[in-house]
Amino acid sequence: MVFGIVRFLYGQNILIYWTERSYHFIFFERSKHTANEKIKKNIIFDYICNSSLRSMKGMYVLRMHLFLRILFLSVLFSSFTKAQVSRIETMAELGHSYRFTDTIKSKKILTDALTLAKESRSKKDEVICLTLLAFTYRRLHQVKKFSYYAEQAYKIALQTHDNRARAYGYWAISDFRSYINDKAGALNYRLKAYTLFEKLKAYSQCGKIASDISYLFSPGSDLKIKKYAYEALRYAEKSSDAESILTARLAVGSYLTQVTDKNRNNSKLWKNAVGFLQKTAEFATREHLRIPSKSNIGIAHINLAALYMQQPKLMDEKSFLTELDSAVAISKQYGIKNVYRNSIGLRAQYFMLSGEYDKTESLLFDGIVYQQSLPYTDHEILASFYSTLKDVAAAKKDYSSYYNYDRMFSKYNSMNYDEDLQKNLQTAEIKFESEKNILRIRQLENERKLQEKNKYLMYAISVILFLISVSVYISFYYRKRYYQNQAEHLKQEQVNNELKLSLLEKDSMENLLAKLSMERRFLQSQMDPHFIFNALGNIQSMILQGDKAKAVMYLNKFSKLTRQILDHSRKESITLEDETENLRNYIELQQLRLNNSFDYEFSFGEQICMQDKIPPLLIQPLVENAIEHGLKPLTDRKGKLIMNFEKKPLENTIVCTIQDNGIGIEASKKNQKNRTHQPLATTITDERLALYSGKESMLIISDLKKESSENGCSVIIHIPLL
Repeated sequence: MVFGIVRFLYGQNILIYWTERSYHFIFFERSKHTANEKIKKNIIFDYICNSSLRSMKGMYVLRMHLFLRILFLSVLFSSFTKAQVSRIETMAELGHSYRFTDTIKSKKILTDALTLAKESRSKKDEVICLTLLAFTYRRLHQVKKFSYYAEQAYKIALQTHDNRARAYGYWAISDFRSYINDKAGALNYRLKAYTLFEKLKAYSQCGKIASDISYLFSPGSDLKIKKYAYEALRYAEKSSDAESILTARLAVGSYLTQVTDKNRNNSKLWKNAVGFLQKTAEFATREHLRIPSKSNIGIAHINLAALYMQQPKLMDEKSFLTELDSAVAISKQYGIKNVYRNSIGLRAQYFMLSGEYDKTESLLFDGIVYQQSLPYTDHEILASFYSTLKDVAAAKKDYSSYYNYDRMFSKYNSMNYDEDLQKNLQTAEIKFESEKNILRIRQLENERKLQEKNKYLMYAISVILFLISVSVYISFYYRKRYYQNQAEHLKQEQVNNELKLSLLEKDSMENLLAKLSMERRFLQSQMDPHFIFNALGNIQSMILQGDKAKAVMYLNKFSKLTRQILDHSRKESITLEDETENLRNYIELQQLRLNNSFDYEFSFGEQICMQDKIPPLLIQPLVENAIEHGLKPLTDRKGKLIMNFEKKPLENTIVCTIQDNGIGIEASKKNQKNRTHQPLATTITDERLALYSGKESMLIISDLKKESSENGCSVIIHIPLL
């Protein structure tokens, strides 16, 4: 019967199992192979107590069985309780992450995780699943289910002594208290959850809860708002969790916006706040795939646009409208009503302040049409739109339209009031039931604690007697065996360590030699000597012809290109902007050398960031091949060199396509047969890519004539981002 794998001392794992008359201890070690980075498991030794047990008979064997099973259970329990994040919690977190994109899938995964937690009788995992279910149903505005799951999480959490379970239980009930406008209760439970998560070093949760605490203190103590907002950011950045970081940055941004609003004449404070919120919006856009809370992405853009409105004289109109467009797109994609309402409202307010009443009216009409096209009717949004239309009509002195807008405003405002009244009645009922449930939970908890106190004394006496018996037995029977096994284990471990050390030394030397060989060949292929001599000759010709300005310009380009190549060849990585600037200088010098016999063009995809880091000088040898072997031999037409850059975030690569309309691969190969020097740029570049990425086929070369009627060559290179 296999019983389990236990994390043991010094990074070892022990597999414990027994049969009727034998006990097996199998120790595993994990080692990382430096060459191929694959995890290998090496069985070091297997202690089998078979022969000793077979020599025992009668009650002595039964006692031995009982003692060893209790020992194994205690080791297993101590090992498993050390782990904080379980497989079920990971599954629940995955389900919770789908709450914006696929609510059906989110609920199914969370429900399955809850079922597994109940089957495994893990109270901690059950509390976590209930908490995340509560948060999911809050997102869906299903108040009764939100209340039920939050109270169940709190109730079960109080029955455990696990700090992680209690922290989640407090978090769930604080979220519900916040929903029913019990600010004091929400703050009390959130502070308890925050304290426990700090002890557990659960930085992601600390970042989210500290952000909520800073909001609960607002408006109020600016010092406490600032304290918890910046604590949230500190913990979130430690966790590297994109959602937690965005939540914390929104809290800090809210604090900076409040400070700016109180000091409207201080342009320095406003600029600092704008800079912080710009970085927040950029982070939200860049990391949108890793942020499940899509509403926060829209709020980041809304907050920045609202801050622009605080200082109209300093406002960047284009940036303001861009942020609102981003917010509207997010709100429509994920059905986030408050983001949509605020973005339309801010844009209308801007047009109103600018006196562009027709634009305001057109914008609001579009918003009304969009809202009426949805399967549900949001009376609050429609009422706010017609309220703004009334202001527009009043400003235009169009009293007939004002009357019509007022009539529609009254209609939707009345409907919204009825909805709010119904919701408040429902919330009041749920709040009353929740208070009774929480009071009942506390009473049951007090009764349980009292019963446990009465049991502790008997348990303590039993445990002490048992431990004394076990210690005497162990010291009497196992002392000699322990030392024998320990000596054998150390001997075997020494042999294995020597073997692994020799393997590591061999792999390290092989990798070092391969890298040195590659770097030597790479440096040799950086710049063709013929290109250098021809470029200097053309510059000399310009000087002799009296065109000194042009000669100086090209001499500057040549010196800058040489300096860049020498500088970049010593670096592990450079930005895409530096690489393209290097390419421009090189191509323009080639144009000078070849009497402008070809043109060139760069194009960049929408997701390209010029500050992305890539390996240096990967593209230049391929461009040199295109010019030397494709464009230079052309005689019947002018050459064309096109370079396109596209980013693939999921693969963490930049795809560069180099295309020319030269003579093509087949004609180039015929020309190369008559040469003593064969180009190695393609081979060296391919090998460099394999070293960086660990993959093959990162470089694809194709003849355009085989794929279409056009002449020329196409090279596609997948450059890994560093």
